[in-house]
Amino acid sequence: MKDRAVVVLDIGKSLTKLSLWSDGGRCLARRSRPSGAKESSGRATLDTKGVEQWLEAVLGEFATLARVGTIVPVGHGAAAAILRGDGLACPPLDYEVPVPAGVRARYDAMRDPFRETGSPALPLGLNLGAQLFWLEEEEPALRDGTTILPWPQYWAWVLTGIAASEVSSLGCHTDLWQPAAGRPSALAEARGWAGRLAPRVFAGDVLGTITRGWAARTGLPADVTVRCGLHDSNAALLAARGFGEIAGGEATVLSTGTWFVAMRTPAAGTCFPIENLPEGRDCLANVDVHGTLIPSGRFMGGREIERLLGPAPDVTGPAVNEAALAASMAEGAVVLPGFAEGVGPFPSGRGCWLAQPSTPAGRQAAVAFYAALMADTVLDLVGAQSRLLVEGRFAESRLLTGALAALRPEMTVYTSHIDSDVSYGALRLVNPALAPAATLRPVAPLALDLTEWRRRWRIAAGEC
Repeated sequence: MKDRAVVVLDIGKSLTKLSLWSDGGRCLARRSRPSGAKESSGRATLDTKGVEQWLEAVLGEFATLARVGTIVPVGHGAAAAILRGDGLACPPLDYEVPVPAGVRARYDAMRDPFRETGSPALPLGLNLGAQLFWLEEEEPALRDGTTILPWPQYWAWVLTGIAASEVSSLGCHTDLWQPAAGRPSALAEARGWAGRLAPRVFAGDVLGTITRGWAARTGLPADVTVRCGLHDSNAALLAARGFGEIAGGEATVLSTGTWFVAMRTPAAGTCFPIENLPEGRDCLANVDVHGTLIPSGRFMGGREIERLLGPAPDVTGPAVNEAALAASMAEGAVVLPGFAEGVGPFPSGRGCWLAQPSTPAGRQAAVAFYAALMADTVLDLVGAQSRLLVEGRFAESRLLTGALAALRPEMTVYTSHIDSDVSYGALRLVNPALAPAATLRPVAPLALDLTEWRRRWRIAAGEC
């Protein structure tokens, strides 16, 4: 497959993206669509049909642009497909669907301790085990003759007909995995889920070639291979490790999108017990593609920014600058957490403005600063130190990243180009030696003194 192009399929919670890359890591084309959700039996479900139809059309376009050699799927966490035979046994649930209170209470009574799974009890369907338990209570037949695939591997199966699972998705607050032991959880064994998980495969392994149907429908060569694929935040982590400034030592990656996820790689030889993470503040033990425990914390940053500024929030434009932030602070503008109930470092917070800026730029600046304060809190919770790489959609906000650099003067803060994030991590599965297409950019801290402002904000947010 040398000198053949690579396609990265990134099925995120908000957007599904398909990108075409040269063998040397140059982006040739990029397309996206809203990921969307459907309704089935009164529940929100993931839009598998819509994504598949769009995927067919765009792959057909990409087939005319380059000779494709391999496809790498990437997907968000807290989602899985249940297969029976050659199709879905039921529609995959959207993790934002509310699990009935009685079902949730029965499920919570069975969950393993946080110290074993590193998976905190999360609202809605954010614990994958809660989704499986609910589905099986309503449809007991799902317990027999079915196979469970994490979301990225579902798309590998769609393209190849070969079922697999992979640890970075299994270890993402699912309740199904024991990171330290490297095996399914006691709950997964007791419920029979462990035995129904598709065979575990390394994220970069080739599962097989695309089916004849996909070759015929898209015009792709019949020998196009499909990799097993991985969890999207872990793809960002793998991308970060491709940079010399981040690889091989203590560093944290802050991935920004619908979720802001801080994933810390402790220094070599450092032992980080799961119980050191504050379970009640949306901290968890992620697992990288090699099965290594990664202390992590998160909040729904992109979603909160949208709720504060509207569906097309602008916190990256030139008007969202230090002067706008200083003006909003002079007006006493404060955003308190949080705007995504039950998640993040302040899960019980009821988000509000204590005062609102008088200008749109001031409002945007205050919201960008709010996101920086939330991220700074999460970084403290996971013990982040030494080096920080901010990547993803909101890494383009100079105010957000500059505020983080000012709040954390003990850390060297970098940003990466938007093309060097999840897609680059996926490309590194195909070619681990692939050099990044761009260099990291050191972030200059804002000149404002934000320390006292942070102290007062944390007190107001309920943290001493």
